[in-house]
Amino acid sequence: MRIDTAYEGALGDYFADNATDGPYNAHTDRPAMFALAGDVTGLRVLDIGCGAGHYVTELRARGAAEVVGVEGSATLLRHARDRIGDDAAVTLHHHDLEETLDFLPDDSFDLVVMALVHHHLEARRQLLTELHRGLRPGGILLVSTVHPTADWVWHGGSYFDEDRVETRFGDSGTTNSHRRMTMQTFLGELLDAGFALERFVEPRATEAARQVDEVRYLRTLQTPFFVAVRMRKI
Repeated sequence: MRIDTAYEGALGDYFADNATDGPYNAHTDRPAMFALAGDVTGLRVLDIGCGAGHYVTELRARGAAEVVGVEGSATLLRHARDRIGDDAAVTLHHHDLEETLDFLPDDSFDLVVMALVHHHLEARRQLLTELHRGLRPGGILLVSTVHPTADWVWHGGSYFDEDRVETRFGDSGTTNSHRRMTMQTFLGELLDAGFALERFVEPRATEAARQVDEVRYLRTLQTPFFVAVRMRKI
């Protein structure tokens, strides 16, 4: 049975609010990913797992010519539409990321962003094949995910365990499910899909996070929460 990992209902509402100025999404993940992206002016961008639209709005603000967002959660898409408003250069799709992206044209995007969704999925290899197909030759894929060391610290066992785990989601009182994976598995799947690694970062929270939540800010200086990579289609 396929595991449903979309953030629906109360969890989706909590995430949409928390990701706006939270220490992890807003001040650790997004700064790292935009640093990897570089100048996006004039680019056609695909945002996979676009959530509540935080990346979409920032990409447009930074000059992206067009952004297509794909999200499995109806709750998060509602927040995304509210956040984005009336922007003819943005298209949003409600789609299960465990299924093929049949609506995706070949060789059509300059940049694909997949932020903190990869570890939730089971059909990762299938999705990476689809993203490779959708990128133009030489196009860029940015991926961020939970750092394997963080999973080892939080969930114990062996570093090499690749089971699904439940993690308490901030102060929401809810949990979400994701799959642990080693760095070898994470990078190996990307390389096998036909991508070359250009940059690899283990981001720490920016100083702005200290003003939001100093305890969580300091945690990112002790344990690497995320890993982010810039890959090129070959």
